[in-house]
Amino acid sequence: MNKAEAMLALTLMAIAGISVIAFVVARSRAVASAGGNLAGMHSRPGYHGLYAWLCVLMTGYGAYIVVNIISSFVVGNQMNSAIAELAPDLEGLQAATALNDARALALGGVASKTDALREELARIFTGINATRIWALTIVSLGAATGAAVWAIAKVREGFRARNRSEKILRTMLWIAASIAIITTFGIFLSLIGETLNFFSKIDWRIDKFLFGLTWSPLAGVHVGEMSADKVGAVPLFLGTAMITLIAMIVAIPVGLFAAIYLSEFASAKTRSTIKPVLEILAGIPTVVYGFFAATTVAPFMVGIGDALGIPVEAESALAAGVVMGIMIIPFISSLSDDVINAVPQALRDGSYGLGATKAETITKVVLPAALPGIVSASLLGVSRAVGETMIVVMAVGQSANLTLNPLDKVTTVTVQITMLILGDTEAETAAGPAYALGFALFVATLALNIFALRVVRKHAQKYD
Repeated sequence: MNKAEAMLALTLMAIAGISVIAFVVARSRAVASAGGNLAGMHSRPGYHGLYAWLCVLMTGYGAYIVVNIISSFVVGNQMNSAIAELAPDLEGLQAATALNDARALALGGVASKTDALREELARIFTGINATRIWALTIVSLGAATGAAVWAIAKVREGFRARNRSEKILRTMLWIAASIAIITTFGIFLSLIGETLNFFSKIDWRIDKFLFGLTWSPLAGVHVGEMSADKVGAVPLFLGTAMITLIAMIVAIPVGLFAAIYLSEFASAKTRSTIKPVLEILAGIPTVVYGFFAATTVAPFMVGIGDALGIPVEAESALAAGVVMGIMIIPFISSLSDDVINAVPQALRDGSYGLGATKAETITKVVLPAALPGIVSASLLGVSRAVGETMIVVMAVGQSANLTLNPLDKVTTVTVQITMLILGDTEAETAAGPAYALGFALFVATLALNIFALRVVRKHAQKYD
């Protein structure tokens, strides 16, 4: 950590420290102002401390963020002016590289190249950045201190600290929820523009994209053309659906049976041991699953196929689907376990009272009651499988084969997006098909999630 980063970290820690001090002082002042009669206060002393703490954090960190954004913009403009004055012949990528190298040299990092220009730019950046950091520190700490003084001065017997604190917390929660919604719309808007541009290049033959059987979007780009007959995404959709189906055939039975065992048969000690171990699978990085599929599962299946005289491709849908199913098991089991446990015990007791066995109670009472939740868990697993990237990138091929044989090479939407973006073709040319596939995947995943949420809502209304 360089000096600049250390100073910024100390500034953030100082704001947190001021907020704690404000909490303690405001709470003590509230106790003192009550004179031992807390019943006469509108809000308890803890709410006065909470209000001061929230005011300091929101004001201090808010000022830090605002000043940081503005100062970064100012520093960028000044550095652009400096390089335009020192090296007017540099433009575009060369100027950006020089500025990045100068910033790395100034911050103690490693530059791709060192020369007089970069050293001079580094010296200029050091001075400008030092001023920026001091301004950031002074303004944010000043704002936090001012907020602390203001909040402490507000402490009195009739001050509605509880109402104010709850309003601030509700606002923060609303902002968090809004960020999620805004992010979704941002993703949609970022995809739709390039997608429409892509469809305009193929004369708006959206039907060719959705129902065409040949996928080779870059076949004619060397002559500046993109044929609508070469952008049929059906092989990709079929490959994605096949791998997802295999994954769910593995994940749903295993996950559901594990959930039934944990919720209905396992003792408390066994449940507390097995469930965390099962959920470890959800924490394993997907790249590890992909490596496992490519180096272990796929060769194993090829060996089994050779022994049985069945041709199995080294990059098959079966290998990727099985490993993806293993990855999704904890999602299905955990959600299904929660849903099964949410079924009222009175339903079980009523079944036992009528003479039903435990197995009959589970199959005829518990599972039907938990069915909406189990379906929603399965749909969330499907959406997880549809959007998976690393496993399919490492375990399946790139050949857009139109086949229903899970032992053949297939490709998926995510694989093709990765290949288009990371390939040798110019980004502007490959962006169109990639964005169109991304938009189709976004719509499919969003539809699955909306449907799953509807099922969850129906379930909650029925069994609350």
